[in-house]
Amino acid sequence: MAVSFQTGPGRRWTCERGKGTLSLMPSDTTLLSIQYRTLFLATKSGRIERENDPDHSPGPQLWLAGCPSGNVAGVRSDVADEIAAEIMALVATEPPLLTREGHPRHLDRYINLLSREGAAPKQNLGVIYNLPHRLEYGHGAALVDSDGVEGERLYASFSKHGLPVGLLDLGFHDTSDFWAPWCVALHDSEVASVAFSARLSEAGAELGIATVRGLRGRGYAAVATAGWSRMLSLQSRALFYSTDRTNLSSQRVAARLGLCLLGSSLRLS
Repeated sequence: MAVSFQTGPGRRWTCERGKGTLSLMPSDTTLLSIQYRTLFLATKSGRIERENDPDHSPGPQLWLAGCPSGNVAGVRSDVADEIAAEIMALVATEPPLLTREGHPRHLDRYINLLSREGAAPKQNLGVIYNLPHRLEYGHGAALVDSDGVEGERLYASFSKHGLPVGLLDLGFHDTSDFWAPWCVALHDSEVASVAFSARLSEAGAELGIATVRGLRGRGYAAVATAGWSRMLSLQSRALFYSTDRTNLSSQRVAARLGLCLLGSSLRLS
């Protein structure tokens, strides 16, 4: 099952963003619980069934995320009940996983437990940012999103003529890979960067971002992300931006936008 473990009272905290401040509300553990329900489809008992994506990707055997006031964790449904129970008992004693450099105290034990049923799982450590709504980022790029008429025209053009080479090079195949809501930043009328909904639930949305290789490092990812955050279809949802700890380019996008670090995560798959 998915369980939240809170080590202190829910807290309101602020961080600098541009000339003002950003308040994270609701509490950080509540936000992580929303992210859990956004990232994964769960069984009735709350265990991870699969990723909440159109591709029906398998979920991790264990997902653990932490923030200043506690942790949120879930175990995949095909993990034996007795092993899942041992893992969640360990998670209950885990200090908050909240820094960029920290590792779970019981990481080796999680791996050993999951290895009883097969090969040792691969581990991935990540960072999680809370993405505010209605972000602004000064950039001259034109934006087109799936909420508007221009977005409908762009989508129809791609459906008829195919995707541009730059997107094909990134692994996009056709318009089915444009997971709505999406927002693109244009460079000379060509797509430079696309911000899309990598995961979407009623309560939350997880950002996916891809930038054409020759146009990286020029602010297109940041402006597309800001445009995505302003879309009307996302205003009722909590927005998240997650990336691997080793993905420095994605973290530079977060820095450009002045995003606050919500916490860290562990995936064992």
